[in-house]
Amino acid sequence: MSEKKLNKNLPSLAFSVLMLMTFGNLGTSMAFALQSANMGRIFQTLGADPTKLGWFFILPPLAGMVVQPLVGYFSDRTWIPKIGRRLPYLILGTIVAVIVMCLLPNSGSFGFKTSTALWFGAVTILFMDLSSNMSMQPFKMMISDMVNDEQKDQAWSWQTIWGNIGSVAADLFPFFLTWIGVKNIAAKGELPDSVKWSFYIGAAILVVSSIFTIWKVDEYDPETYAKYHGLDQNANISENFFTIVKHAPKVFWTLGIVEFFSWTGFQYLWTYGAGTVAQNIWHTTNASSAAYQAAGNWFGVLSAVEVGVAIIYGLVLQKLNDRIRKPAYALGMVLGALGFWGLSVAPTKLLSFVAFIGIGMCWVTINSIPFTILTNALDGKHDGTYMGLFNCWICLPQIVASVCSFALYPLLGNYIPHMLVVSAVLALIGAFTVYVVKETSVEKGDIE
Repeated sequence: MSEKKLNKNLPSLAFSVLMLMTFGNLGTSMAFALQSANMGRIFQTLGADPTKLGWFFILPPLAGMVVQPLVGYFSDRTWIPKIGRRLPYLILGTIVAVIVMCLLPNSGSFGFKTSTALWFGAVTILFMDLSSNMSMQPFKMMISDMVNDEQKDQAWSWQTIWGNIGSVAADLFPFFLTWIGVKNIAAKGELPDSVKWSFYIGAAILVVSSIFTIWKVDEYDPETYAKYHGLDQNANISENFFTIVKHAPKVFWTLGIVEFFSWTGFQYLWTYGAGTVAQNIWHTTNASSAAYQAAGNWFGVLSAVEVGVAIIYGLVLQKLNDRIRKPAYALGMVLGALGFWGLSVAPTKLLSFVAFIGIGMCWVTINSIPFTILTNALDGKHDGTYMGLFNCWICLPQIVASVCSFALYPLLGNYIPHMLVVSAVLALIGAFTVYVVKETSVEKGDIE
């Protein structure tokens, strides 16, 4: 691998441009948060058998594994005058996402029988994830395209801040709407108004935040882009997709081992977390009951706690260096293991709150340190494609986890909290696999 060419020719951008470039991530993250925090609740309310929940959680990561690499690869080769390179994908993704965000919470309101409602919800989830992934990738790519090295830390920080603000708000919507009087119960098989309106508000915010980015950000045309990056104008299309994969740095593959144990654990949290809270604290498994819906609201609050902790702990992780990065990675996984186990046995709201502190610290760890390790090893030529491909190490473990749940759930006595114990074990194993990864830095002249 050749020495990395630094982007010293890229101009400094005004603070307002950095804000507008990253602001749209608020709405996209809100869409993902509404989906992840409410999927278990939605499908169990529609009548899904807990032993079959895994089927509904296969589609979103499958969509992400396909869409993000393709968006990264093809947007590298796209240019539409007066619109841009990445923005066309953001526009299309936003339009589809808004439509399905309005349809999903109404899956049980169209008079379908239970099986039809579940299939409708599953297909809607698939399109929601396809569109959300399509609208998320451009925000990552525009930072790589337009921001110089001196401003990248600032840009990525604001990308994360906007995303976490959107996630926290989305997680709290059902709880807040119930608090102000919106109904939190509904007829059997239907979602309560508190959940429906959460998705409607999220869709509106997605539109507004995306419009700000689309309207105010002007991407560099191909000639300007090539000049600023010191490239031939046709350099980005000289290698096909499979050649790019073949020449991926070794760390791309070894990080995938750690990612497997990271994301399988979180998949079970999203699938069984709300049911665990309902069973341990509200002592109910009846998804149509007021107690279960109250547990669903509390799981949203816990998800907000997770993100809030992630924001604070993320400030600590910004101070890492090469010597302590891997120990910090392993520590985050251990804290996640403790959090998953704590949630599996927590009999009170307070103890579930404490458990999510560890889960939040793990969450920001697996969403920051692996990307730092990866990008340090990239030479800058195909960063967008590799970032999209790296999403496969996030999505594939979720698919494996969902398939394995069909055997694991009955094997563990059809007891929902036991699935969080599995998450704890996986995270602990992941902490040890961190040391399989050997960090390299192209900028420092490391050659594989």
